Amino acid sequence: MTFEEILDQAIAMLQRRGRVAYRTLTLQFHLDEEALEVLKEELIEVHHLAVDHDGSMLVWAGEASATAVPPTPRSPHQPIPQGDQPPHDASPSVTPFPPDAERRQLTVMFCDLVDSTRLSGQLDPEGLREVVRAYQHACAEVIERVDGYIAQYLGDGLLVYFGYPQAHEDDAQRAVRAGLGIVRAMQPLNTHLEQRHGVRVAVRLGIHTGLVVVGEVGSVGHQENLALGETPNMAARIQGLTAPDTLVISAVTFQLVQGYFTVEDLGAAHLRGVAAPVHVYRILGESGAQSRLDAVGPTHLTPLVGRAEEVALMHQRWEQAKTGLGQVVVLSGEAGIGKSRLVQVLKDHVATEPHARIEWRGSPYHQQSALYPVIDHLHRLLRWPPLAWCCRRPCPYSRRCCPSPCRRPTRPSP
Repeated sequence: MTFEEILDQAIAMLQRRGRVAYRTLTLQFHLDEEALEVLKEELIEVHHLAVDHDGSMLVWAGEASATAVPPTPRSPHQPIPQGDQPPHDASPSVTPFPPDAERRQLTVMFCDLVDSTRLSGQLDPEGLREVVRAYQHACAEVIERVDGYIAQYLGDGLLVYFGYPQAHEDDAQRAVRAGLGIVRAMQPLNTHLEQRHGVRVAVRLGIHTGLVVVGEVGSVGHQENLALGETPNMAARIQGLTAPDTLVISAVTFQLVQGYFTVEDLGAAHLRGVAAPVHVYRILGESGAQSRLDAVGPTHLTPLVGRAEEVALMHQRWEQAKTGLGQVVVLSGEAGIGKSRLVQVLKDHVATEPHARIEWRGSPYHQQSALYPVIDHLHRLLRWPPLAWCCRRPCPYSRRCCPSPCRRPTRPSP
C-alpha cells in the first residue's frame, strides 16, 4: 500500500470516527515512528484536517470550517429579540463529533499462560521476562497472520479481538485458526525454551462471539480501545475451563464455524458469574473443508433456483468434454451470486461418472503466496501433514515462522 493510499484511508477513518488514536493508526497501517510523524504532519500541518489531542490521538477538524453556516443577515430595521441575543464572548457553533464508540459483533479470544506463578519461582525476573516475551511474540505472529487485533497484554495473558478494527466475513473462523496456530506454536517454542532456560510453557484459550461496544476507555493520557459487554468476560471464563494447550469455544461461536473444524462436545458448563449454563466445545483440528459448501455438505443445500440456463450450459460442456473435445468454462461475477453453488451442481452431476477432478482454491490467509493453491493441492493429493513451523527467516519448506532453530519438516514414509 502506498503512502498516498494510507493517507486517504486515514482521512476517511478520521472523518468517520471523529478521533483516532495514534496507536490505532500504527496498528491499522503498520506504520513505524517516522511514517506516523509524516502522516501527522500531512493531516495537521498540510491539510489542516485534524488537531493533536494530548499527544495521544488526532481529532477531526475538517468539517468545522467546511460546514459552518454563516448567520442569516438581519434587516437593519428588524429588532433583535432580547432572548435571542447571544453574549459577546460566545464561541461559534462547531459540528459535533460522531460517537467515539461502535456497536459491533465481535469474536473475542482470551489466551493465558499456564502456571505462570510456578515459572516465576523457577526463573529469575530477567529470565521470566525473556520467556514471557518469547511466548507473546509467538502468539502475536499467529494472530497477525489472520488479521486479529491484540487489544491488551494482560501480564502473561492476551485479549484478542477478531472483527475490530477491521471486520471480515469469517472472523470466528480466523479466531479458531489463530487459537490452533498458537497451540501449534508452543511446540517449537518449548524446544527453544528448554535449550535456553530449561522450562516448558503451555496455554489455555477460550473464544466467545457476541455484541460489544468498542471505544476508548481510561483517563486522559492513558486511553485504550476496549470492547465492553458480556462477550470478553465470557471468553475469559471459558478459558478458565480449558486444559493446557487446548482451545474451547462457546456454542455461539460453534454455530459460526461448524463444519470447518472437528470438535469434542464438552456439554454444558457452569461459569462463574453467569447464571445459565453455557454449552462449550473443544476444538480438535481443522476438518479440511475449504468452502461454506464443503462445511454444510450437499445434503443440507437448498434447491438451486433461477439458474437453469447456466446449469444446462455446464452439462452441455461436460458432455462435449467426454467426447474428447476439451472445454473451458469461466464463471465470473460479484461475490455472493452463486458461482460456487453452480460448480457444486456440476460436481454432483458428474459424481456417478468416471472422471478426475483437480480443484485449486485461493485462501485469504495465504495472500502472500501466489503458488499456495498449487502447494495446497499437492499436500492433499500426497496426504502430507501441514508444514511444520521453522525459523524466523523465510523458509523453503514453509512461509510460517517460529522461534525454534530451522529444521526440515519430516514427511511420512510412502
